[in-house]
Amino acid sequence: MKLKILVGTMTSTADYVAQAIQMDCADLVGDIEVQLMDGLDISVFDEDALYLICTSTYGSGDVPDNARQLYESMDAQPKFLGHVRYGVIALGDRTYLQTFCFGGKKFDERLTNLGAQRVGEVWCHDASAGTLPEEEGTAWCREWLAQALKPATAAAA
Repeated sequence: MKLKILVGTMTSTADYVAQAIQMDCADLVGDIEVQLMDGLDISVFDEDALYLICTSTYGSGDVPDNARQLYESMDAQPKFLGHVRYGVIALGDRTYLQTFCFGGKKFDERLTNLGAQRVGEVWCHDASAGTLPEEEGTAWCREWLAQALKPATAAAA
């Protein structure tokens, strides 16, 4: 199984998290690809892979600039994504409580509305907590991958 990490970022923090996951989780998944969302559209989900959306939140709860085209294409060119299994790492700052982690939450809502199947809960990192998102993100991802990579029969039981 391939893990494809799609990165939405303004300051590269989400990219650092994705790269840390790529290095730390190689023992769980042989093929991990990190791809910035720049220039992507909904067709990125045509590949047979497990997807991880790793995105920050920008401005007033918006997706980062490099993720906007992909996010908007899921509304402008909707198609059923029932074959897609995904997880979400949402980066935010709880001091902006009204829009905390909305970048990731918006992707989750749009993917769910198109029929994609989220594995686990959306994981939110709070920048104001003083913890390193790379360390916490890789720890979360190892647990998430254990759940996501279970055989379908075991997951349905």
